Amino acid sequence: MSIPKLIEVAKIGSLELGYISVAENSHLPFAIKRVYWTYFTPDSVIRGHHAHRDLEQLIFATTGRIEFTLEDMYGQVSEYILDAPNKGLYIPRMYWRTIKFSHNAVLMCLTSMEYDEQDYIRSYEEFKKISSYEIQQS
Repeated sequence: MSIPKLIEVAKIGSLELGYISVAENSHLPFAIKRVYWTYFTPDSVIRGHHAHRDLEQLIFATTGRIEFTLEDMYGQVSEYILDAPNKGLYIPRMYWRTIKFSHNAVLMCLTSMEYDEQDYIRSYEEFKKISSYEIQQS
């Protein structure tokens, strides 16, 4: 089973000129199939509340601060903070997540699959049932 991890991509440039960071498939844990971003999320809103059956993600806070709480199939909880545009969070399949945004945060997500509603697990109880089944099968 893969585990979440922070991934830093190169920050190229200078204070005088600004910076660029590049994420290429050859340096990522999966080939990018889709890119999306969220913005203007009120800081009073907690997003996420779901897991993915198969989808993997690499998420960046291109601006602002984003806090993640992740739970694996065994119930172990970990927390991550994204607060630099060249620092990404790799989230493997089957991790329940909640996400808290600063008022100015922009989340950019690179995914391993195109959008598929069937891949979402939106009920925590269903996540625990599927997790229990997968643990028994391993």
